[in-house]
Amino acid sequence: MKKSTLFFEYAGMALGSALMAFALHFFLEPNTIAPGGVTGLAVVIQRVTGVPMDVTNLIINIPLFIAGILILGKAFGVKTAYATLMLSVFLRLFIIFFGTNVTLTSDILLAAVYGGVSMGVGLGLIFRLGGTTGGTDLAGAILNKFFPSLSIAKFMMMLDLIIVAIAGLVERRIEAALYSVIALYITVKLTDFIVEDLSYSKAFYIISQQPTKISERIMNELERGVTALEAKGMYTGAHRNVLLCVVNRAEVAKLKKLVYEEDHNAFIMVTTIHEVLGEGFKEVK
Repeated sequence: MKKSTLFFEYAGMALGSALMAFALHFFLEPNTIAPGGVTGLAVVIQRVTGVPMDVTNLIINIPLFIAGILILGKAFGVKTAYATLMLSVFLRLFIIFFGTNVTLTSDILLAAVYGGVSMGVGLGLIFRLGGTTGGTDLAGAILNKFFPSLSIAKFMMMLDLIIVAIAGLVERRIEAALYSVIALYITVKLTDFIVEDLSYSKAFYIISQQPTKISERIMNELERGVTALEAKGMYTGAHRNVLLCVVNRAEVAKLKKLVYEEDHNAFIMVTTIHEVLGEGFKEVK
């Protein structure tokens, strides 16, 4: 791997860890919102015992980190150790420079929403770059290895809901658990979006009387490949080609305009593809 690529990966994970620490220190912990995971437990433990979140985060994640290396590989373990350490470092820096129990808003709903947004973006960046911050996201990554049909974020949500319920019992306030669920839901949705949907592409299936002209324009103007699929209309019995073309989000409007310029009666089906590997898209690793 190129040094520049490696640098940007670790810089991105550091940014993700900083966003998570920001959410915990300024939105979630001051309002006793525990958005699941080790960080959620750390919020509760700090409230009950006074043990700092950064310390709890490191202590609980050590056995999970060892399991991650054994199951997910050394590269994953290195990135996880880095992201976990950076999260604790940023939490400690925020405590040093801003003190404890500092909040940007006393409105618990706003704290849950913006804390969830910041957590989700931070986690999404880290996941997208191949790491985790330990806790239930590491446990989710381990489970995802054995059950790939469910995303890491979905496993996180199942584990985190249990932790949120425990946090509500410890706090003896149902409101704490309910606001924690809001923060958790936003976190999971944004994490999934950043990991899967930011890189989505669109597949076009085009049925037209002008397949040759449309294909030529796609290849020349958009510089995208086109595949002709042989098909038969069951109503008319006519044989014709169905054009298949995959484009990125920025090219969707251009391709629609191009097709209708050649054949205003063309029939187009558009589907979302979460990942495309190969020439012109994501490199196969």
